[in-house]
Amino acid sequence: MKNLLFFSSNKNKVSEVKKLFKGSGIKLYSLDDFEKIKEPKETGATFVENAKIKSLFGYKFFKIPCFANDSGICINALHDKPGVKSKRFFSKFLSKKNTFNYIINKTKESKNKAAYFKTSICLTLNEGEHIIFEGKINGTISNFPLGKNGFGYDPIFIPNGQNKTYGQMTQTQKNTLSHRSLAINKLLGFVIS
Repeated sequence: MKNLLFFSSNKNKVSEVKKLFKGSGIKLYSLDDFEKIKEPKETGATFVENAKIKSLFGYKFFKIPCFANDSGICINALHDKPGVKSKRFFSKFLSKKNTFNYIINKTKESKNKAAYFKTSICLTLNEGEHIIFEGKINGTISNFPLGKNGFGYDPIFIPNGQNKTYGQMTQTQKNTLSHRSLAINKLLGFVIS
């Protein structure tokens, strides 16, 4: 496989994934390499369903093998929410800071800081062939938002065995242990072999 499309216009995700593909011999495209298109609605009930909606759409539209990911944070104190609605969860609050404060307060009230990040990747090789790769990292919610790096919930998530949030890590550090890098490395192992 020489060419592959990562169906994403999220600059942070594209940057992370391109670093992981470096030296693979695969030309990785993202939606930024093409004219802007209307992306499909993520109506799935699971990360896998949402990833498949996007990868199948990308394959049909661009006619090259395509993969997409759906990721989110699942917080015990919120009954494993926001999960697949992680991106939309921010819109319920006035600011990212308010979102973080709400989550931190809920974990303190319940005395349960456990959380995990999950990524599901769907690789579509043709209309009837979809391969799923997943990555999951367990961790805890920090007492305060920490760090300016990363995006989304990175400043409040401390992976197990670490003393920093994703937001305090460089992209290279995060790429050695993130949920997305676990899934991408499984995908790389498949497409390179």
